[in-house]
Amino acid sequence: MKQVGAVISTEEIVVAQASNQPSWSDYLELCKPKVVALMLVCTAVGMALASSKIPSPELIIATLAGVALVAGSAAVVNHIADARIDALMARTQNRPIVTGRVSNHGAIALSLIIGGLGFGILWFAVNPLTAWLNLASWAGYGLVYTYFLKRATSQNIVIGGLFGATPPLFGWTAVTNSVDPEGLLLVLIIYVWTPPHFWSLALERKEEYALVNVPMLPVTHGERFTRLQILLYTFLLFAVSLVPFLIGMFGYLYFFSALLLGLVFLFWGIRLMKPSNTDAPMATFKFSILYLALLFGAMLVDHYLYSFGFTN
Repeated sequence: MKQVGAVISTEEIVVAQASNQPSWSDYLELCKPKVVALMLVCTAVGMALASSKIPSPELIIATLAGVALVAGSAAVVNHIADARIDALMARTQNRPIVTGRVSNHGAIALSLIIGGLGFGILWFAVNPLTAWLNLASWAGYGLVYTYFLKRATSQNIVIGGLFGATPPLFGWTAVTNSVDPEGLLLVLIIYVWTPPHFWSLALERKEEYALVNVPMLPVTHGERFTRLQILLYTFLLFAVSLVPFLIGMFGYLYFFSALLLGLVFLFWGIRLMKPSNTDAPMATFKFSILYLALLFGAMLVDHYLYSFGFTN
Protein backbone atom coordinates (compact mmCIF):
# COMPACT_ATOMS: atom_id res chain seq x y z
CA MET A 1 0.00 0.00 0.00
CA LYS A 2 1.15 3.56 -0.64
CA GLN A 3 1.90 5.75 2.33
CA VAL A 4 -0.51 8.62 2.95
CA GLY A 5 1.23 11.97 2.74
CA ALA A 6 1.28 14.74 5.31
CA VAL A 7 -1.61 17.19 5.52
CA ILE A 8 -1.19 20.43 3.59
CA SER A 9 -2.87 23.30 5.42
CA THR A 10 -5.00 26.01 3.84
CA GLU A 11 -2.32 28.56 4.69
CA GLU A 12 0.31 26.54 2.82
CA ILE A 13 -1.93 26.37 -0.24
CA VAL A 14 -2.42 30.17 -0.15
CA VAL A 15 1.34 30.75 0.13
CA ALA A 16 1.93 28.35 -2.74
CA GLN A 17 -0.59 30.19 -4.89
CA ALA A 18 1.28 33.41 -4.32
CA SER A 19 4.69 31.96 -5.24
CA ASN A 20 3.94 29.64 -8.18
CA GLN A 21 3.14 30.60 -11.73
CA PRO A 22 1.02 28.30 -13.90
CA SER A 23 2.31 26.80 -17.12
CA TRP A 24 0.36 25.36 -20.04
CA SER A 25 1.11 21.86 -18.71
CA ASP A 26 -0.64 22.73 -15.43
CA TYR A 27 -3.81 23.68 -17.28
CA LEU A 28 -3.53 20.54 -19.40
CA GLU A 29 -3.17 18.39 -16.26
CA LEU A 30 -6.40 19.84 -14.89
CA CYS A 31 -8.19 18.48 -17.96
CA LYS A 32 -7.07 14.89 -17.19
CA PRO A 33 -5.79 14.20 -20.73
CA LYS A 34 -5.33 10.44 -20.22
CA VAL A 35 -8.94 10.01 -19.10
CA VAL A 36 -10.17 12.23 -21.93
CA ALA A 37 -8.10 10.24 -24.44
CA LEU A 38 -9.84 7.00 -23.38
CA MET A 39 -13.20 8.76 -23.72
CA LEU A 40 -12.30 9.87 -27.23
CA VAL A 41 -11.40 6.33 -28.23
CA CYS A 42 -14.83 5.15 -27.06
CA THR A 43 -16.49 8.09 -28.83
CA ALA A 44 -14.69 7.30 -32.07
CA VAL A 45 -15.74 3.65 -31.85
CA GLY A 46 -19.34 4.76 -31.30
CA MET A 47 -19.12 6.88 -34.45
CA ALA A 48 -17.68 4.02 -36.47
CA LEU A 49 -20.29 1.51 -35.31
CA ALA A 50 -23.21 3.82 -36.06
CA SER A 51 -22.85 3.44 -39.82
CA SER A 52 -21.42 1.09 -42.41
CA LYS A 53 -19.66 4.09 -43.94
CA ILE A 54 -16.71 5.92 -42.44
CA PRO A 55 -17.90 9.32 -41.11
CA SER A 56 -16.58 12.42 -42.82
CA PRO A 57 -13.30 13.88 -41.50
CA GLU A 58 -15.09 17.11 -40.63
CA LEU A 59 -17.65 15.30 -38.48
CA ILE A 60 -14.98 13.19 -36.77
CA ILE A 61 -12.84 16.23 -35.93
CA ALA A 62 -15.77 18.32 -34.70
CA THR A 63 -17.17 15.50 -32.55
CA LEU A 64 -13.87 14.55 -30.94
CA ALA A 65 -12.91 18.18 -30.35
CA GLY A 66 -16.26 19.01 -28.78
CA VAL A 67 -16.33 15.92 -26.58
CA ALA A 68 -12.71 16.49 -25.49
CA LEU A 69 -13.36 20.10 -24.49
CA VAL A 70 -16.55 19.34 -22.54
CA ALA A 71 -14.92 16.36 -20.82
CA GLY A 72 -11.87 18.44 -19.99
CA SER A 73 -14.13 21.10 -18.51
CA ALA A 74 -15.78 18.52 -16.23
CA ALA A 75 -12.34 17.24 -15.19
CA VAL A 76 -11.34 20.77 -14.14
CA VAL A 77 -14.47 20.99 -11.97
CA ASN A 78 -13.46 17.70 -10.37
CA HIS A 79 -10.01 19.14 -9.54
CA ILE A 80 -11.60 22.22 -7.99
CA ALA A 81 -14.01 20.21 -5.85
CA ASP A 82 -11.36 17.71 -4.71
CA ALA A 83 -8.55 20.19 -3.95
CA ARG A 84 -8.82 19.81 -0.17
CA ILE A 85 -8.91 16.02 -0.14
CA ASP A 86 -6.21 15.91 -2.82
CA ALA A 87 -3.99 17.77 -0.37
CA LEU A 88 -4.26 14.84 2.04
CA MET A 89 -3.28 12.06 -0.36
CA ALA A 90 0.31 11.38 -1.44
CA ARG A 91 -0.55 10.61 -5.07
CA THR A 92 -2.48 13.88 -5.55
CA GLN A 93 -0.55 16.39 -3.42
CA ASN A 94 1.27 17.82 -6.41
CA ARG A 95 -1.81 18.66 -8.46
CA PRO A 96 -1.90 22.24 -9.82
CA ILE A 97 -4.66 23.60 -7.60
CA VAL A 98 -3.33 21.93 -4.45
CA THR A 99 0.15 23.40 -4.92
CA GLY A 100 -1.28 26.74 -5.99
CA ARG A 101 0.20 26.70 -9.47
CA VAL A 102 -3.35 27.34 -10.71
CA SER A 103 -5.82 29.36 -8.64
CA ASN A 104 -9.46 28.44 -8.17
CA HIS A 105 -10.47 31.47 -10.24
CA GLY A 106 -8.13 30.44 -13.03
CA ALA A 107 -9.48 26.89 -12.97
CA ILE A 108 -13.10 28.08 -13.03
CA ALA A 109 -12.33 30.36 -15.99
CA LEU A 110 -10.66 27.47 -17.82
CA SER A 111 -13.64 25.18 -17.23
CA LEU A 112 -16.15 27.75 -18.44
CA ILE A 113 -14.16 28.67 -21.54
CA ILE A 114 -13.38 25.18 -22.83
CA GLY A 115 -16.77 23.82 -21.76
CA GLY A 116 -18.62 26.57 -23.58
CA LEU A 117 -16.42 26.20 -26.64
CA GLY A 118 -16.94 22.42 -26.71
CA PHE A 119 -20.71 22.76 -26.36
CA GLY A 120 -20.77 25.31 -29.17
CA ILE A 121 -18.76 23.07 -31.49
CA LEU A 122 -21.09 20.14 -30.84
CA TRP A 123 -24.22 22.26 -31.27
CA PHE A 124 -23.26 23.98 -34.53
CA ALA A 125 -20.89 21.48 -36.17
CA VAL A 126 -22.41 18.15 -35.04
CA ASN A 127 -26.02 18.30 -33.79
CA PRO A 128 -27.92 19.67 -30.77
CA LEU A 129 -28.73 16.17 -29.42
CA THR A 130 -25.05 15.33 -29.01
CA ALA A 131 -24.44 18.74 -27.44
CA TRP A 132 -27.22 18.25 -24.88
CA LEU A 133 -26.04 14.73 -24.03
CA ASN A 134 -22.54 16.06 -23.38
CA LEU A 135 -23.92 18.83 -21.20
CA ALA A 136 -25.94 16.28 -19.21
CA SER A 137 -22.84 14.14 -18.73
CA TRP A 138 -20.85 17.22 -17.69
CA ALA A 139 -23.45 18.08 -15.05
CA GLY A 140 -23.69 14.47 -13.89
CA TYR A 141 -19.96 13.96 -13.43
CA GLY A 142 -18.78 17.49 -12.66
CA LEU A 143 -21.60 18.40 -10.27
CA VAL A 144 -23.77 15.47 -9.15
CA TYR A 145 -21.00 12.87 -8.77
CA THR A 146 -18.13 15.14 -7.71
CA TYR A 147 -20.01 17.32 -5.22
CA PHE A 148 -22.60 14.85 -3.91
CA LEU A 149 -22.41 11.16 -4.79
CA LYS A 150 -18.68 10.73 -4.21
CA ARG A 151 -19.02 11.72 -0.57
CA ALA A 152 -22.57 10.52 0.08
CA THR A 153 -22.72 6.79 -0.63
CA SER A 154 -20.58 3.71 -1.11
CA GLN A 155 -22.52 3.17 -4.34
CA ASN A 156 -21.04 6.38 -5.76
CA ILE A 157 -19.30 4.49 -8.56
CA VAL A 158 -22.39 2.45 -9.42
CA ILE A 159 -24.67 5.48 -9.69
CA GLY A 160 -22.14 7.94 -11.02
CA GLY A 161 -20.72 5.41 -13.47
CA LEU A 162 -23.56 6.16 -15.85
CA PHE A 163 -22.14 9.61 -16.53
CA GLY A 164 -18.76 8.20 -17.44
CA ALA A 165 -20.20 5.45 -19.65
CA THR A 166 -21.75 7.75 -22.25
CA PRO A 167 -18.88 8.48 -24.72
CA PRO A 168 -19.88 5.71 -27.19
CA LEU A 169 -23.38 7.20 -27.27
CA PHE A 170 -21.91 10.63 -28.09
CA GLY A 171 -20.22 9.10 -31.12
CA TRP A 172 -23.37 7.22 -32.07
CA THR A 173 -25.66 10.26 -31.92
CA ALA A 174 -23.08 12.41 -33.73
CA VAL A 175 -23.62 10.16 -36.78
CA THR A 176 -27.28 9.17 -36.44
CA ASN A 177 -28.76 12.15 -34.55
CA SER A 178 -30.83 9.62 -32.59
CA VAL A 179 -30.58 7.49 -29.44
CA ASP A 180 -30.83 3.86 -30.55
CA PRO A 181 -30.75 0.54 -28.63
CA GLU A 182 -27.35 -0.39 -30.09
CA GLY A 183 -25.82 2.84 -28.84
CA LEU A 184 -27.33 2.32 -25.40
CA LEU A 185 -25.92 -1.22 -25.32
CA LEU A 186 -22.42 0.20 -25.73
CA VAL A 187 -23.12 2.45 -22.75
CA LEU A 188 -24.35 -0.54 -20.74
CA ILE A 189 -21.10 -2.42 -21.32
CA ILE A 190 -18.98 0.44 -19.97
CA TYR A 191 -21.44 1.03 -17.13
CA VAL A 192 -21.14 -2.58 -15.91
CA TRP A 193 -17.36 -2.47 -16.44
CA THR A 194 -16.96 0.60 -14.22
CA PRO A 195 -17.47 -0.91 -10.69
CA PRO A 196 -14.88 -3.72 -10.98
CA HIS A 197 -12.48 -1.27 -12.59
CA PHE A 198 -12.68 1.36 -9.85
CA TRP A 199 -13.22 -0.94 -6.87
CA SER A 200 -10.06 -2.89 -7.65
CA LEU A 201 -8.15 0.40 -7.48
CA ALA A 202 -10.02 1.35 -4.30
CA LEU A 203 -8.77 -1.84 -2.62
CA GLU A 204 -5.22 -0.66 -3.23
CA ARG A 205 -5.93 2.85 -1.93
CA LYS A 206 -8.34 2.07 0.89
CA GLU A 207 -6.36 3.96 3.55
CA GLU A 208 -6.23 7.14 1.48
CA TYR A 209 -9.99 7.12 0.92
CA ALA A 210 -10.59 6.46 4.61
CA LEU A 211 -8.35 9.38 5.59
CA VAL A 212 -10.37 11.86 3.53
CA ASN A 213 -13.76 10.34 4.45
CA VAL A 214 -14.69 9.25 0.94
CA PRO A 215 -17.05 6.27 1.41
CA MET A 216 -15.60 3.93 -1.19
CA LEU A 217 -16.85 0.37 -0.86
CA PRO A 218 -13.69 -1.10 0.79
CA VAL A 219 -13.90 1.62 3.46
CA THR A 220 -17.59 1.19 4.28
CA HIS A 221 -18.10 -2.55 3.76
CA GLY A 222 -14.63 -4.03 4.04
CA GLU A 223 -12.28 -5.69 1.59
CA ARG A 224 -13.93 -9.13 1.56
CA PHE A 225 -17.31 -7.71 0.54
CA THR A 226 -15.67 -5.51 -2.09
CA ARG A 227 -13.79 -8.45 -3.61
CA LEU A 228 -17.06 -10.39 -3.86
CA GLN A 229 -18.81 -7.46 -5.55
CA ILE A 230 -15.98 -7.16 -8.07
CA LEU A 231 -16.34 -10.85 -8.92
CA LEU A 232 -20.13 -10.61 -9.27
CA TYR A 233 -19.89 -7.56 -11.53
CA THR A 234 -17.25 -9.35 -13.60
CA PHE A 235 -19.70 -12.22 -14.17
CA LEU A 236 -22.38 -9.68 -15.11
CA LEU A 237 -19.98 -7.95 -17.50
CA PHE A 238 -19.16 -11.31 -19.10
CA ALA A 239 -22.86 -11.85 -19.81
CA VAL A 240 -23.57 -8.31 -21.00
CA SER A 241 -20.57 -8.31 -23.33
CA LEU A 242 -22.05 -11.25 -25.26
CA VAL A 243 -25.40 -9.54 -25.88
CA PRO A 244 -24.19 -7.61 -28.98
CA PHE A 245 -23.38 -10.94 -30.63
CA LEU A 246 -26.69 -12.49 -29.57
CA ILE A 247 -28.73 -9.68 -31.16
CA GLY A 248 -26.72 -9.77 -34.38
CA MET A 249 -24.86 -6.51 -33.84
CA PHE A 250 -21.49 -8.24 -34.30
CA GLY A 251 -20.24 -11.55 -35.63
CA TYR A 252 -17.99 -14.38 -34.50
CA LEU A 253 -14.78 -12.37 -34.37
CA TYR A 254 -16.32 -10.21 -31.69
CA PHE A 255 -17.92 -13.20 -29.96
CA PHE A 256 -14.65 -15.09 -29.50
CA SER A 257 -12.84 -11.90 -28.49
CA ALA A 258 -15.46 -11.08 -25.84
CA LEU A 259 -15.42 -14.69 -24.66
CA LEU A 260 -11.64 -14.80 -24.23
CA LEU A 261 -11.36 -11.35 -22.66
CA GLY A 262 -14.25 -12.12 -20.30
CA LEU A 263 -12.64 -15.36 -19.16
CA VAL A 264 -9.36 -13.58 -18.41
CA PHE A 265 -11.23 -10.89 -16.47
CA LEU A 266 -13.00 -13.62 -14.50
CA PHE A 267 -9.62 -15.21 -13.77
CA TRP A 268 -8.46 -11.98 -12.15
CA GLY A 269 -11.77 -11.61 -10.32
CA ILE A 270 -11.38 -15.09 -8.84
CA ARG A 271 -7.72 -14.49 -8.00
CA LEU A 272 -8.77 -11.28 -6.26
CA MET A 273 -10.93 -13.27 -3.83
CA LYS A 274 -7.81 -14.48 -2.01
CA PRO A 275 -6.38 -11.67 0.16
CA SER A 276 -3.00 -13.40 0.03
CA ASN A 277 -2.76 -12.42 -3.65
CA THR A 278 -1.54 -8.92 -2.82
CA ASP A 279 -0.76 -8.12 -6.44
CA ALA A 280 -4.31 -8.88 -7.59
CA PRO A 281 -6.00 -5.48 -7.01
CA MET A 282 -3.63 -3.46 -9.19
CA ALA A 283 -3.28 -6.29 -11.71
CA THR A 284 -7.08 -6.44 -12.01
CA PHE A 285 -7.26 -2.66 -12.36
CA LYS A 286 -4.64 -2.60 -15.12
CA PHE A 287 -6.20 -5.51 -16.98
CA SER A 288 -9.61 -3.84 -16.85
CA ILE A 289 -8.22 -0.98 -18.94
CA LEU A 290 -6.71 -3.40 -21.45
CA TYR A 291 -9.97 -5.37 -21.49
CA LEU A 292 -12.05 -2.36 -22.50
CA ALA A 293 -9.59 -1.24 -25.15
CA LEU A 294 -9.38 -4.70 -26.73
CA LEU A 295 -13.15 -5.31 -26.52
CA PHE A 296 -13.94 -2.07 -28.33
CA GLY A 297 -11.14 -2.78 -30.79
CA ALA A 298 -12.76 -6.14 -31.55
CA MET A 299 -16.07 -4.36 -32.13
CA LEU A 300 -14.42 -2.05 -34.61
CA VAL A 301 -12.62 -4.78 -36.56
CA ASP A 302 -15.69 -7.01 -36.66
CA HIS A 303 -17.89 -4.13 -37.81
CA TYR A 304 -15.68 -3.16 -40.73
CA LEU A 305 -15.04 -6.74 -41.79
CA TYR A 306 -18.80 -7.11 -42.17
CA SER A 307 -19.27 -3.66 -43.74
CA PHE A 308 -16.64 -4.30 -46.40
CA GLY A 309 -18.10 -7.63 -47.37
CA PHE A 310 -15.97 -10.06 -45.40
CA THR A 311 -17.91 -12.90 -43.85
CA ASN A 312 -18.20 -13.35 -40.10
